[in-house]
Amino acid sequence: MEILRLSLLGGLFGLDSTAVGQFMVSRPVVAGAITGWVLGNPVLGVAVGGILELYLLVSFPTGGARFPEGSTATVVAVAVGAPFDGAGVLPLAVAVGLVWGQLGGFTIGVLRHANSSLVPKHSDATHAGGRVTTAHLIAIGLDFLRAAMVTASGVVAGRLVFPSALGSWPLDRAASVALLLVGGGVSAGILLHDVGGFRRRRVWFATGIALGIVGTRLL
Repeated sequence: MEILRLSLLGGLFGLDSTAVGQFMVSRPVVAGAITGWVLGNPVLGVAVGGILELYLLVSFPTGGARFPEGSTATVVAVAVGAPFDGAGVLPLAVAVGLVWGQLGGFTIGVLRHANSSLVPKHSDATHAGGRVTTAHLIAIGLDFLRAAMVTASGVVAGRLVFPSALGSWPLDRAASVALLLVGGGVSAGILLHDVGGFRRRRVWFATGIALGIVGTRLL
Protein backbone atom coordinates (compact mmCIF):
# COMPACT_ATOMS: atom_id res chain seq x y z
CA MET A 1 0.00 0.00 0.00
CA GLU A 2 2.86 2.38 0.74
CA ILE A 3 4.37 1.84 -2.70
CA LEU A 4 0.94 2.39 -4.24
CA ARG A 5 0.55 5.71 -2.39
CA LEU A 6 4.03 6.79 -3.46
CA SER A 7 3.31 5.79 -7.06
CA LEU A 8 0.13 7.88 -7.12
CA LEU A 9 2.05 10.77 -5.59
CA GLY A 10 4.79 10.45 -8.19
CA GLY A 11 2.20 10.29 -10.95
CA LEU A 12 0.53 13.51 -9.78
CA PHE A 13 3.88 15.28 -9.46
CA GLY A 14 4.81 14.07 -12.93
CA LEU A 15 1.65 15.62 -14.37
CA ASP A 16 2.32 18.92 -12.61
CA SER A 17 5.77 19.12 -14.21
CA THR A 18 4.38 19.75 -17.69
CA ALA A 19 1.08 18.18 -18.68
CA VAL A 20 -1.35 19.58 -16.10
CA GLY A 21 -1.31 22.56 -13.81
CA GLN A 22 2.35 23.48 -13.45
CA PHE A 23 1.58 24.70 -9.93
CA MET A 24 5.25 24.07 -8.95
CA VAL A 25 4.37 21.38 -6.40
CA SER A 26 6.56 19.09 -8.51
CA ARG A 27 9.67 21.11 -7.64
CA PRO A 28 12.03 18.93 -5.56
CA VAL A 29 11.85 21.11 -2.45
CA VAL A 30 8.04 20.91 -2.40
CA ALA A 31 7.80 17.30 -3.53
CA GLY A 32 10.36 16.30 -0.91
CA ALA A 33 8.48 18.01 1.91
CA ILE A 34 5.17 16.40 0.88
CA THR A 35 6.72 12.95 0.47
CA GLY A 36 8.49 13.24 3.83
CA TRP A 37 5.20 14.20 5.47
CA VAL A 38 3.43 11.22 3.89
CA LEU A 39 6.16 8.88 5.15
CA GLY A 40 6.37 10.44 8.61
CA ASN A 41 9.88 11.87 8.08
CA PRO A 42 9.42 15.51 7.03
CA VAL A 43 12.95 16.53 8.07
CA LEU A 44 14.55 14.11 5.63
CA GLY A 45 12.02 15.10 2.97
CA VAL A 46 12.87 18.80 3.23
CA ALA A 47 16.62 18.08 3.34
CA VAL A 48 16.62 15.78 0.31
CA GLY A 49 14.23 18.03 -1.62
CA GLY A 50 16.25 21.16 -0.88
CA ILE A 51 19.54 19.59 -1.95
CA LEU A 52 18.07 18.12 -5.13
CA GLU A 53 16.48 21.50 -5.89
CA LEU A 54 19.91 23.11 -5.75
CA TYR A 55 21.50 20.37 -7.85
CA LEU A 56 18.78 20.41 -10.51
CA LEU A 57 18.36 24.17 -10.83
CA VAL A 58 21.11 24.14 -13.44
CA SER A 59 18.95 22.00 -15.75
CA PHE A 60 16.67 24.32 -17.72
CA PRO A 61 13.71 22.56 -19.40
CA THR A 62 13.87 24.62 -22.58
CA GLY A 63 13.03 23.61 -26.12
CA GLY A 64 13.82 20.02 -26.94
CA ALA A 65 16.60 19.73 -24.35
CA ARG A 66 16.74 16.55 -22.32
CA PHE A 67 16.75 17.18 -18.58
CA PRO A 68 16.41 15.12 -15.37
CA GLU A 69 12.93 14.68 -13.92
CA GLY A 70 13.17 16.10 -10.42
CA SER A 71 9.65 15.29 -9.22
CA THR A 72 9.67 11.49 -9.37
CA ALA A 73 13.36 11.42 -8.46
CA THR A 74 12.64 13.30 -5.23
CA VAL A 75 9.81 10.96 -4.26
CA VAL A 76 12.10 7.98 -4.86
CA ALA A 77 15.01 9.53 -2.94
CA VAL A 78 12.95 10.37 0.14
CA ALA A 79 11.10 7.04 0.08
CA VAL A 80 14.34 5.08 -0.15
CA GLY A 81 16.05 6.91 2.70
CA ALA A 82 13.09 7.35 5.07
CA PRO A 83 13.20 3.90 6.75
CA PHE A 84 16.91 4.17 7.60
CA ASP A 85 19.19 6.15 9.87
CA GLY A 86 22.89 6.95 9.76
CA ALA A 87 25.47 9.35 8.33
CA GLY A 88 25.11 8.01 4.80
CA VAL A 89 21.33 8.26 4.51
CA LEU A 90 21.18 11.82 3.19
CA PRO A 91 24.01 11.64 0.61
CA LEU A 92 22.96 8.21 -0.62
CA ALA A 93 19.31 9.29 -0.92
CA VAL A 94 20.40 12.32 -2.93
CA ALA A 95 22.56 10.07 -5.14
CA VAL A 96 19.60 7.77 -5.77
CA GLY A 97 17.51 10.82 -6.70
CA LEU A 98 20.11 12.09 -9.16
CA VAL A 99 20.43 8.70 -10.86
CA TRP A 100 16.67 8.13 -11.03
CA GLY A 101 16.15 11.68 -12.28
CA GLN A 102 18.17 10.79 -15.38
CA LEU A 103 16.02 7.72 -15.96
CA GLY A 104 12.87 9.79 -15.51
CA GLY A 105 14.15 12.31 -18.03
CA PHE A 106 14.78 9.52 -20.53
CA THR A 107 11.20 8.23 -20.16
CA ILE A 108 9.87 11.75 -20.76
CA GLY A 109 11.67 11.86 -24.10
CA VAL A 110 10.35 8.43 -25.07
CA LEU A 111 6.78 9.40 -24.16
CA ARG A 112 6.92 12.66 -26.09
CA HIS A 113 8.02 10.81 -29.21
CA ALA A 114 5.17 8.36 -28.67
CA ASN A 115 2.67 11.19 -28.21
CA SER A 116 3.34 12.38 -31.73
CA SER A 117 1.61 9.27 -33.03
CA LEU A 118 -1.58 10.29 -31.19
CA VAL A 119 -2.00 13.52 -33.15
CA PRO A 120 -4.70 13.13 -35.83
CA LYS A 121 -3.10 13.61 -39.23
CA HIS A 122 -6.07 13.31 -41.57
CA SER A 123 -9.37 14.48 -40.15
CA ASP A 124 -12.11 16.71 -41.41
CA ALA A 125 -13.19 19.87 -39.62
CA THR A 126 -16.23 18.16 -38.12
CA HIS A 127 -14.29 15.69 -36.00
CA ALA A 128 -10.93 17.39 -35.60
CA GLY A 129 -11.77 19.01 -32.25
CA GLY A 130 -12.95 15.79 -30.65
CA ARG A 131 -9.97 13.82 -31.88
CA VAL A 132 -7.50 16.38 -30.61
CA THR A 133 -9.22 16.40 -27.20
CA THR A 134 -9.13 12.62 -27.04
CA ALA A 135 -5.46 12.54 -28.00
CA HIS A 136 -4.68 15.12 -25.34
CA LEU A 137 -6.49 13.17 -22.62
CA ILE A 138 -4.72 9.95 -23.63
CA ALA A 139 -1.36 11.74 -23.48
CA ILE A 140 -2.16 13.00 -19.97
CA GLY A 141 -3.11 9.50 -18.85
CA LEU A 142 0.08 8.04 -20.31
CA ASP A 143 2.19 10.67 -18.58
CA PHE A 144 0.57 9.83 -15.24
CA LEU A 145 1.21 6.12 -15.75
CA ARG A 146 4.80 6.80 -16.81
CA ALA A 147 5.56 8.87 -13.71
CA ALA A 148 3.83 6.37 -11.42
CA MET A 149 5.80 3.47 -12.88
CA VAL A 150 9.09 5.36 -12.68
CA THR A 151 8.36 6.11 -9.02
CA ALA A 152 7.32 2.58 -8.09
CA SER A 153 10.28 0.94 -9.81
CA GLY A 154 12.66 3.43 -8.21
CA VAL A 155 11.34 2.81 -4.69
CA VAL A 156 11.50 -0.97 -5.09
CA ALA A 157 14.97 -1.02 -6.66
CA GLY A 158 16.33 1.61 -4.28
CA ARG A 159 15.18 -0.15 -1.14
CA LEU A 160 16.80 -3.37 -2.34
CA VAL A 161 20.28 -1.87 -2.72
CA PHE A 162 20.15 0.90 -0.12
CA PRO A 163 20.91 -1.20 3.00
CA SER A 164 24.13 -2.64 1.59
CA ALA A 165 25.29 0.76 0.33
CA LEU A 166 24.49 2.34 3.68
CA GLY A 167 26.39 -0.36 5.54
CA SER A 168 29.55 0.33 3.57
CA TRP A 169 29.32 4.15 3.68
CA PRO A 170 32.81 5.34 4.78
CA LEU A 171 32.16 8.93 5.93
CA ASP A 172 30.82 10.33 9.19
CA ARG A 173 27.99 12.85 9.35
CA ALA A 174 30.20 15.95 9.13
CA ALA A 175 32.12 14.64 6.13
CA SER A 176 28.87 13.58 4.45
CA VAL A 177 27.43 17.08 4.80
CA ALA A 178 30.69 18.54 3.48
CA LEU A 179 30.46 16.28 0.44
CA LEU A 180 26.95 17.50 -0.29
CA LEU A 181 28.05 21.11 0.11
CA VAL A 182 30.85 20.65 -2.42
CA GLY A 183 28.35 19.35 -4.94
CA GLY A 184 25.97 22.17 -4.09
CA GLY A 185 28.77 24.70 -4.53
CA VAL A 186 29.47 23.42 -8.04
CA SER A 187 25.79 23.68 -8.97
CA ALA A 188 25.55 27.15 -7.42
CA GLY A 189 28.57 28.27 -9.43
CA ILE A 190 27.05 27.01 -12.67
CA LEU A 191 23.74 28.70 -11.85
CA LEU A 192 25.48 31.95 -10.94
CA HIS A 193 27.31 31.94 -14.26
CA ASP A 194 24.08 31.28 -16.17
CA VAL A 195 22.25 34.21 -14.54
CA GLY A 196 24.93 36.82 -15.14
CA GLY A 197 28.02 36.07 -13.05
CA PHE A 198 29.27 37.19 -9.65
CA ARG A 199 29.54 40.92 -10.39
CA ARG A 200 25.89 41.23 -11.39
CA ARG A 201 24.52 38.83 -8.78
CA ARG A 202 26.86 39.24 -5.80
CA VAL A 203 24.00 40.13 -3.42
CA TRP A 204 22.21 36.91 -4.33
CA PHE A 205 25.48 35.03 -4.04
CA ALA A 206 26.10 36.37 -0.54
CA THR A 207 22.53 35.54 0.44
CA GLY A 208 22.99 32.02 -0.85
CA ILE A 209 26.15 31.55 1.21
CA ALA A 210 24.35 32.76 4.34
CA LEU A 211 21.45 30.39 3.72
CA GLY A 212 23.89 27.56 3.04
CA ILE A 213 25.57 28.14 6.40
CA VAL A 214 22.20 28.13 8.16
CA GLY A 215 21.20 24.98 6.30
CA THR A 216 24.44 23.27 7.28
CA ARG A 217 23.74 24.04 10.93
CA LEU A 218 20.24 22.60 10.60
CA LEU A 219 21.54 19.43 8.97
